[in-house]
Amino acid sequence: MTKTTKKTTNYFTELDQVDVTRHVEKKGQFSYLSWAYAVRELKKRHPDATWETHEYGEAGTPFIATECGYFVKVTVTVNGIPATQVHPVLDHQNKPISVPNAFQINTSIQRCLAKTIALHGLGLHLYAGEDLPAQPHLDDEQTKELLTLLKENKQEDLVDTVKHQISLGQINQGNFQKAMEHYTNS
Repeated sequence: MTKTTKKTTNYFTELDQVDVTRHVEKKGQFSYLSWAYAVRELKKRHPDATWETHEYGEAGTPFIATECGYFVKVTVTVNGIPATQVHPVLDHQNKPISVPNAFQINTSIQRCLAKTIALHGLGLHLYAGEDLPAQPHLDDEQTKELLTLLKENKQEDLVDTVKHQISLGQINQGNFQKAMEHYTNS
């Protein structure tokens, strides 16, 4: 009798690896993932996921007014793990709205929902100011090429710093050419 074991994947890792780039939308300088796409992709992978828009006061309003603005709050639970996000009510330029209407509050709730889903991994890289998921590390040949360039340009003092940046993934395949140009022109 052969015993098989099923390898389980951390749900965060699974969601973080979903390529959302085809669904990234732009408004001005901001990139975002629509709440509808985020919900669809989450529920396809985790149909038991739930979310709650928090309510305040006796009237159960879905926002709270403070001295510094209006806020909404959403909790998303995936695999029994809750994540909560508080989000200010903002306009299309990401500026606080002093007296929001119902549509603006609803829009902020949906933005908050998408961001809370991101706390579980789906599209999280967008909120780190990136349009794409993390890039692969440099391969051995690229590392050698960059370090050789530093030595040829008499920049040996930068070798340890660049090695450290490579090990952290700060210099990676996505920005390798830019790094080469930078150190060529330095």
